[in-house]
Amino acid sequence: MLTVWGRKTSSNVQALMWCIGEMRLPYQRHDVGHKYGGTDSDEFYALNPNRTVPVLQDDADTPLWETGAILRYLANRYGCESFWPADLLAKTDVDRWAEWSKLNIAQTFTAPVFWRVVRTPENKRDAEAISAAVEYFETKLQIAEKRLSEHLFLVGEAFTLADIQFGHVLYRYYDINIDRSPLPNVRAYYMRLTSRQAFREHVMVSYDELRA
Repeated sequence: MLTVWGRKTSSNVQALMWCIGEMRLPYQRHDVGHKYGGTDSDEFYALNPNRTVPVLQDDADTPLWETGAILRYLANRYGCESFWPADLLAKTDVDRWAEWSKLNIAQTFTAPVFWRVVRTPENKRDAEAISAAVEYFETKLQIAEKRLSEHLFLVGEAFTLADIQFGHVLYRYYDINIDRSPLPNVRAYYMRLTSRQAFREHVMVSYDELRA
């Protein structure tokens, strides 16, 4: 049984829960962080000295933190061949796109765009900063746009760990009130993700509790 600490509105927790859902693994999740608190307790410090979510514990094993490391752990232990290949070069190809997605997609959207639009009071929003952040974010999406003109998924024709790291921000990108570039291949890819039950259950969730 997997135990997860982290609120369902955390984008990093959503990536983890989406992965767990795709693998159909049994789990128990505890709401921790933001309005739920708990990260400042001694008990949570023993789980993760950084006091961040998510944290994962697999049965009685050592608690794991840092989303990318947790996802790779699950991929190595439970992932199928198409999701996380055994061949080193094929696995590294998935891993490099997963890392690219974390650094160039998730990190250039969540704080620079989402927080400025959703987690900032309307009278304090900087429209120019938001526009510039969206423009920069979409320069990275253009890379994915080209990839997705050639493949169904980010790495190839199969759903992989890289799609978890890339795709988990797209629900919010398409849902928040911003001007967006067309990016037809990314849009079509996103629509394919919405047909996945685990994506709908763990990613396409309300973020109203985060609104300023």
